[in-house]
Amino acid sequence: MNLQDKVVVITGGASGLGQATANYMVREKGAKVAILDLDESAGVETVSALGEDNALFCKTDVVSEGSIDAAIQRIMARFGAIHADINAAGIPLPCKMLGRDGKADSLSRYATVINVNLCGVFNVMAKCAERMALNEPDENGERGVVVNVSSGAAFEGQIGQCAYSASKAGVNGMNMPAARELGKYGIRVNSIAPGLFGTPLVRSLDDHVQNALIDMCEAPKRMGKTEEFAHACTFMIENPYLNGRTVRLDAATVMQAR
Repeated sequence: MNLQDKVVVITGGASGLGQATANYMVREKGAKVAILDLDESAGVETVSALGEDNALFCKTDVVSEGSIDAAIQRIMARFGAIHADINAAGIPLPCKMLGRDGKADSLSRYATVINVNLCGVFNVMAKCAERMALNEPDENGERGVVVNVSSGAAFEGQIGQCAYSASKAGVNGMNMPAARELGKYGIRVNSIAPGLFGTPLVRSLDDHVQNALIDMCEAPKRMGKTEEFAHACTFMIENPYLNGRTVRLDAATVMQAR
């Protein structure tokens, strides 16, 4: 799919990897972006930086159908279509089987992570796919593309990541059935599993912690750059033969147990 003048929905687009991708889509590819996030001040700042002709912010709760419906109505009113959906919203809430006291951890904590990181992804991608299916197909027969953000934790989760790892593995698990179902509408579905990236949140960690994380990276021996993540998302949208797959973007990192 050629991204010029296409409309890209990005959840979690007001910060971190989502924001970097929004910037890249507008400035490098000439796309329009709809930023869905709970952080209103960061969302407004992002739109201001990108220009109101190119970006729209919608304060959105990804686990609320009503909230997503309202956001999509605004997107359609402003841009008239949705061509791509990048689901980067997520929470890394720690969750273990047993706490320090040896007692079972809270099911509600586990369910909260699954609800946001997995159910929220399904909610947004299904609502966006409904709109994509109405687009006129391009020269490749495409009407839309979904890129869901997973994590290296889906493969080698660390201690304390029971909920997070399960949610991200679930994101990967949706690829094939969703790609098979939506293929007849000309919609592709893939996921990207990033490793360690230099987001503001990671950069705020103690230097000792950052160095320990970098030490797990094989080659190159550094954090990923946010524009490298954005470039990978772009490739997944632009390449019409990539479908139903998970791409690991992690410098061959294998996370240790802790």
